[in-house]
Amino acid sequence: MAEERVQRRLTAILAADVAGYSRLIGDDEEGTLARLKAHRRELVDTTIAEHSGRIVKTSGDGLLIEFPSIVDGVRCAVAVQRGMAERNATVPQDERIEFRIGMHVGDIVIEDGDIFGDGVNIAARLEGIADPGAICISDDAYRQVRGKLDAAFEDMGDRQLKNIASPVRVYAIRFGGAPAAAPNPLALPDKPSIVVLPFDNMSAEAGQDYLADGFVEAITAALSRIRSFFVIARNSAFTYKGRATNVRDIGKELGVAYLLEGSVQKGGNRLRITVQLIETETGAHVWSSRYDGTVDDIFDLQDRITEQLAGALQPSIRIAEIERSRRKRPQDLGSYDYTMRAMPHVWALEKEESAKALDLLDKALAIDPDYPLALSLAGWCHAQRSVYNWVDDPAETQGKARSLAERAAELSGDDPIILAVLGAVHTFVRNYGTARILLDRALALDPNAAWAWHRLGWVENYSDRPKEAIEHFERALRLSPLDPMNFNNHVGMGSANEIMERYDQAAAHYRRALEERPNAKWIYRNLTSSLSGAGRMEEAEKAYAELMLAYPDLTVAKFKQAMVFSPAVLDRMAENLKKLGLPE
Repeated sequence: MAEERVQRRLTAILAADVAGYSRLIGDDEEGTLARLKAHRRELVDTTIAEHSGRIVKTSGDGLLIEFPSIVDGVRCAVAVQRGMAERNATVPQDERIEFRIGMHVGDIVIEDGDIFGDGVNIAARLEGIADPGAICISDDAYRQVRGKLDAAFEDMGDRQLKNIASPVRVYAIRFGGAPAAAPNPLALPDKPSIVVLPFDNMSAEAGQDYLADGFVEAITAALSRIRSFFVIARNSAFTYKGRATNVRDIGKELGVAYLLEGSVQKGGNRLRITVQLIETETGAHVWSSRYDGTVDDIFDLQDRITEQLAGALQPSIRIAEIERSRRKRPQDLGSYDYTMRAMPHVWALEKEESAKALDLLDKALAIDPDYPLALSLAGWCHAQRSVYNWVDDPAETQGKARSLAERAAELSGDDPIILAVLGAVHTFVRNYGTARILLDRALALDPNAAWAWHRLGWVENYSDRPKEAIEHFERALRLSPLDPMNFNNHVGMGSANEIMERYDQAAAHYRRALEERPNAKWIYRNLTSSLSGAGRMEEAEKAYAELMLAYPDLTVAKFKQAMVFSPAVLDRMAENLKKLGLPE
């Protein structure tokens, strides 16, 4: 018997669903179904037909459609979203029916009129990451439609989509033929404001980026501790690494009057550092200089640059203010090297990244056991392991974190980052009063310490003061507007809303955080609880499934042991998780 041949073809696939459908049905089942049918009849189905689309299947709020042309398919999606925006213009936000749409062009398998295959799966996953009222398309689709539509595209970068083997480059469509309007420029502070951009590594030797990053870290920290300056945190500054930059745009994006840029060149043991201070409004060069020295002089070079930069920004700055900014230095540069290399891994807040950081910090401490910054960052990595359910015995890990953080503070008790880490560690053992004192002390030394404001927000959350927490998270966002760590500010604001039992707002913040950091799986603990609390059980079940993939052995007891909210809040969260089957 001849083997039956599988029927395949290349086609454009559109997957769509209604955002928040379960909540809408729960609030008003008959009204929601009537409105959805009207939208389908009066707009969606007719628009699909006009663009030669074929509805393959429907499933409740979902649609799967194929088009012979990706251009026609994307034009149809844009027309539907524009039409829905007009129809929703006078509808209250919580009653709006808004579609999420994903589109891909790829190979499919046809069977009994249905379609299957990776092409369909990718379109469905793109729909899942689209915002309500938005469209996400794959790179394959983008290459065929760019320049052919009255729409602009936002590059969202490579995304790892669930159950898709390779990352997919994703583009979000914006309507009207132009990119979305830029956000309003941030107001300039009433003091000299600056961002220290990542220095270029001009060294011929490979693997020297950390050296340039170390200069930026040291100069940023020193300037931040001068109270009369407003300094953007390093994490936001480092988002510009490797990017072509326009000084005026940076000034508007970050709300600063000045930027410092520079380069580091290493040849053998010799160093050459070039820096220039630029006014962002005019692009004018205010000051520039070149410094030559050796690797052994690295800290002296950092001090000289900071002193001259501070004097150029504000001549009245005294050397004494620079002196106060100096951290206790390692006895061996090898320890410094490993610590600088660990930095990006420390702040990722992901299990594998934290393990990489600990490995590098252990090497730093093997060389110099009394290097405070390495001790402190190692303490923070162990603290992450306890609070994010990465270990079976959080108490033991908390003890190790506290020991390392306290040792760092004994050696360098006037360093803001070391005080902030110790404050965070005390938070996780419920010493909220001590944590607040340490964080207040860190902010007295460095009022620009975005992470200290962030950790203070968590102390307020754990103390059942959610409104104060939100104020601190918003302060951290202003000090570091582009910080890759800002996803955790959204987790914090989500927690504040969850404490106030504003579950829909909480879930929105948690989803935003996961969009920014999909690998931070610990957020699903919070998202699942909030969706359950909001009664959005279909969405809660999907989030719970993701949670169980990341934490197959999680129980209510382990959840409560890691989390440090007040007993009443923890009990509410646990009850919401138990509704979905989390065992005791």
